[in-house]
Amino acid sequence: MAHRAVRGLRRGLVALAVVLVALAGATGGTLLAGRVTDDVGPLRVEFQVTPSTDGGSEISVPPLGSLFLDTHSGPARLTARLDSLDQQRAEALIDEPGGLAAAGASAPRDIRDALVRLSLRTVAVSVLVTLLLAALIFRSTRRAAWAGTLALAITGGALGAAALTVRPGAIAEPRYEGLLVNAPTLVGDARRIADDYARYADQLQRLVGNVGKLYATMSSLPVYEDTPETTRILHISDLHLNPAAWPVIRTVVEQFDIGLVIDTGDITDWGSEPETSYVSTIGQLGVPYVYIRGNHDSAGTAAAVAAQPNAVVLDDAVAEVAGVRIAGIGDPRFTPDKQEADAGPWAEGPASLAGSGARLAETVRAAGAPVDIALVHDPASAEPLAGTVPLVLAGHTHSREVRVLPAPDGGPGTRLAVQGSSGGAGLRGLEHEEPTPLAMSVLYLGPDHRLEAYDDIRVGGTGLAQVSLDRRVVDSEAPVEAAGTGAGAPGPPSPSSPPSPLPVGREPG
Repeated sequence: MAHRAVRGLRRGLVALAVVLVALAGATGGTLLAGRVTDDVGPLRVEFQVTPSTDGGSEISVPPLGSLFLDTHSGPARLTARLDSLDQQRAEALIDEPGGLAAAGASAPRDIRDALVRLSLRTVAVSVLVTLLLAALIFRSTRRAAWAGTLALAITGGALGAAALTVRPGAIAEPRYEGLLVNAPTLVGDARRIADDYARYADQLQRLVGNVGKLYATMSSLPVYEDTPETTRILHISDLHLNPAAWPVIRTVVEQFDIGLVIDTGDITDWGSEPETSYVSTIGQLGVPYVYIRGNHDSAGTAAAVAAQPNAVVLDDAVAEVAGVRIAGIGDPRFTPDKQEADAGPWAEGPASLAGSGARLAETVRAAGAPVDIALVHDPASAEPLAGTVPLVLAGHTHSREVRVLPAPDGGPGTRLAVQGSSGGAGLRGLEHEEPTPLAMSVLYLGPDHRLEAYDDIRVGGTGLAQVSLDRRVVDSEAPVEAAGTGAGAPGPPSPSSPPSPLPVGREPG
């Protein structure tokens, strides 16, 4: 009796071991080989299936973010990563009448074929991995065969369950992450999508067409190869209390691997005590944050920023942050209400603005070591800094501008980069017929801390949903500007769309 019980226990343990080996083999095989790369229209797409408890699909559009679709239930998750674009093919499709429409129309078939290949590959490799694992553990052909059969059932059953629970209408309810939070027009107006397959295919066609246009323009950006020694800086300015700015800033910091954020002022509107809570998000960015005061920021605002663990506030001072030597001075004025009759001793005027720039230039010259970047709020303060630093960053005007300030002694000039409003001018951005876009720039500093390239990013203002990414490569050898192609955001244009992106190319040196 005891012998029979022992035999039963042994069989049970063996059966459990077979099940565990089959599960391990199916999981390992899926992770090892559950991916294929195929063409969908002009796009090169990597499809990957991974074990999951809640299923669903993710479409990754680097570096803009991802959109998530509740397309099916678990236990398998599908990820489609848009890796690259065939530039010649994309241009041919765009130039040919109906080319993108034809490519989009074939997208459902392309995706279906890729998923069939992905499923067969996943099942085959999962079974093979299980057989090898079982043979090594059990050293029994019979038990290896049982484990392989069980792995076939597990993997095939998981993929079959996902296929049987497909919900085509899920594309009508995407969830966005990254910059795509601000660009739902990537798949059009989801509210107009019906749940039937015909409209699902039509929407998929629009997705492929719009992403094709996006990647066609992104592929035409000037080539800039950074190195491990490159420092990536995010320049923002004039947030003006817009809460929508922080998620965009956080996304750019993460997706562009930013090492330092520079804010050239006007983070608030009135500089009042209740507004200081707005700056608490600075501490969540996870990178150093250098700030100077704008004319809408009070001393209390600057103190609130300085209280953040990663923040450095400069006011006629030089500091080394993330290996970059930065000088900065706050705006000499405090004029939150432009209609004030008396703005005090620092009333707005060329003399006071130029005076603050001159004081900072003296501080730079007395620093004892070269300064890489100088910060002023109003570009009117930048002129005295010409020739003392290679790069001056400013804001205030809510309009993006980059130009070279000639050095007074005929030496190397100074590049002045004026940022637009990273907060879309706050509530002021709604005063015009078209909302002001959120503007920010990624600066690429080489090993010598000189500016080598920059990406201008604009996100459609309040109520809009477009993203544009424009690149300029700084070429000191090329004094003549060569215009390029703007990288417009995906999605059809509308009467309320923001202005066309800036041109892309090489800027004067």
